[in-house]
Amino acid sequence: MIEKAITEKYRFGEFSKMVKIRVHGRGGEGAVTFAHMLCAAATYDGKYGQSSMGAGFERRGAPVEAYARISDKFVAERGAIIDPDIVVVMNPALVRVVDVETGMVEGGKLVVNASKPLGLKHEATYVNARRIALEILRMPIPNTVMLGAFAASTGLVSLASLEECASQMLGWLSQEKRNANIQAIRAGYEEVKHG
Repeated sequence: MIEKAITEKYRFGEFSKMVKIRVHGRGGEGAVTFAHMLCAAATYDGKYGQSSMGAGFERRGAPVEAYARISDKFVAERGAIIDPDIVVVMNPALVRVVDVETGMVEGGKLVVNASKPLGLKHEATYVNARRIALEILRMPIPNTVMLGAFAASTGLVSLASLEECASQMLGWLSQEKRNANIQAIRAGYEEVKHG
């Protein structure tokens, strides 16, 4: 009950604890990049963030995990997150092979790349990130779309910070591809806010 009250306070803008985010994806979908960009965007918003990838082999198509922690204080904790406040699911097929809700706190929330509800137990926001990514990026890599959806559904980072972060962290891409990823972030955000 106390955990739920803390989580509710945080969701409405009062920093009272570190928020733990676990990201489930398949190798090549950008789960690790999602966690890194999310934490970088949090720092642009004046918060602290720390991200890491799960142990194991990150090969294309294999289930992978990434972790992000966001707080109003310096984050020293490292390693796997076994009790996430928020879970991000990059690939809807993973729910058949991985218990993405394992360890979630009471009142936890999911942000899921899926075109329809998947029968999960916790509150979930669904966005068809694959469709949006194919339309904008011409590739089925949902991570930037999911960043926008995450910001819209949780309020933990701002859209402006995500856009700035994408511009900086994706600097190795051509300007056209960077702009497309920023457009994908906006599209994910708008899909949740208005869709």
